[in-house]
Amino acid sequence: MLGALLWLPLAFFIWFWFAGPLVWPVIQLAKLVLLKAWPSLFTAVSQGADLLDAQGHVLGHMGYLVQLSSGVLVNAAAPGAPPQFGFLEPVINPMIYGYALPLFAGLVLATPLSRAQRTLQIAAGALLIWLAQAFGVIAESLKSVGLDAGPTGIEALRRAGLHPEAIALSYQFGYLILPALLPVVLWIACNRSFIESLIRPGDATSPMEPKGEYAVEHPPIQGSTR
Repeated sequence: MLGALLWLPLAFFIWFWFAGPLVWPVIQLAKLVLLKAWPSLFTAVSQGADLLDAQGHVLGHMGYLVQLSSGVLVNAAAPGAPPQFGFLEPVINPMIYGYALPLFAGLVLATPLSRAQRTLQIAAGALLIWLAQAFGVIAESLKSVGLDAGPTGIEALRRAGLHPEAIALSYQFGYLILPALLPVVLWIACNRSFIESLIRPGDATSPMEPKGEYAVEHPPIQGSTR
């Protein structure tokens, strides 16, 4: 496990440095699902959005963010002010659902494997993690245009055939459970023999013991014979 701790900082650094390309498959998958399954809720999904502070000032344009355009019309005016209607355009951060990738990569790199085995495990794990990450992005997108928009958004969800309770549950599952659980499950599934050798180290040497007719006979202990 010390090896995993040493590999994790490097894995997270590479993951964040190449955040834009690494989230591209996730965004494309989420875009396909959102626009095809719920065209009444979403009109456009694009990669890249402005990062704003609490006062609404632009801090920069981040290529890993997701910009949504929705068909949900809401009143954005403050209470007591004249109505100001507009369509919701929330921004989603897919990175909060993707930290399973550097976690899994760090575990694989710390496991005694060949280069080919490491490459295969990381590639296969990345595909599954991207699917889970897209699930989180889709769930948060539905939450943003539905639950976060109040009664108007909830009504839009119901018209689209969606249950608000199912959206809330999916969001919690994709945010709290999948990113933390998936890398460990994948690593255990891919490296069961290595983990068993750690848990039962004696079993790893048992095949080396001579057996049967080739077993070495030990001399009798002095005083044990009559």
